[in-house]
Amino acid sequence: MSTILAFAGSNSSTSINHELVTYLTTQLKESTFELFKLSDMDLIVYSEDEQRDNGFPSSINQVYKHIQASTGIIISVNEHNSNPSAFFKNVLDWLSRLDRKFLEGKKVFLLSASTGARGGMSSLELVKNLIPRFGGEVTDTFSFPTFKENFSIENKTITNEELKKEILSKLHQFENLLK
Repeated sequence: MSTILAFAGSNSSTSINHELVTYLTTQLKESTFELFKLSDMDLIVYSEDEQRDNGFPSSINQVYKHIQASTGIIISVNEHNSNPSAFFKNVLDWLSRLDRKFLEGKKVFLLSASTGARGGMSSLELVKNLIPRFGGEVTDTFSFPTFKENFSIENKTITNEELKKEILSKLHQFENLLK
């Protein structure tokens, strides 16, 4: 059985990307999963001086171990001014310094969600191009638009049936790739 690591690239306590990735883990049919909340990490901004003087933060070592133990990864990236958040970029910086190919051999289902009509597409495209540099393979992507109109936070479900059908189809295809 496959083990999927799922997380959002956000450090917001009310992250819609975390809501989306949490929902998807409840829809997995043939895999076990680990839902990781990056926002719980205490993480200083990467610098060569920080790395030299203090080494790697324990939280980065923890994330790295979870990545290595997984068969596949679901990442939902947030978007700040058409880019991934500085927080997520910082996580990638630390991980890539620990092991440049920290995603080697990992299949990645990459998502983005936003309250806007483009659904974080700019951030999604940037991260999609970064993942292979770290050894990962982006098997599929999904941009979730106008989150507040298409997802019920109270019921923790997608309310737009067309979006729900499309994303669940991609999720189950991802699961099948991991067999």
